[in-house]
Amino acid sequence: MAIKITDDCINCGACEPECPNNAIYEGGDEWRMSDGTSVSGSFKLRNGKEIDADATQEPISTDFYFIVSDKCTECKGFHDEPQCAAVCPVDCCVDDEDIRETEEELMAKKELLHS
Repeated sequence: MAIKITDDCINCGACEPECPNNAIYEGGDEWRMSDGTSVSGSFKLRNGKEIDADATQEPISTDFYFIVSDKCTECKGFHDEPQCAAVCPVDCCVDDEDIRETEEELMAKKELLHS
């Protein structure tokens, strides 16, 4: 499953530089699939929507840091545990119960993002 940031976030920013997929953004920031990945051109999101990987997307949150679930691999292939959760001082980086992915799916996503 992906990780999400809850509204308990204190906007300290400790998580953002730890993400190997550049999946974490400050509240209000636009994001791109291509940020920190090798993805380019047309990209199909989990919800089936096709986007241009280099096109800016609307912020998922305007109030606190957020994680783009389509880019989150729970740090599989990079680290033994999600680094955002490891450094979060208020434990607001938690499993997203709405997005269930197997280790194999997460590793395949990692390969897709960093081919």
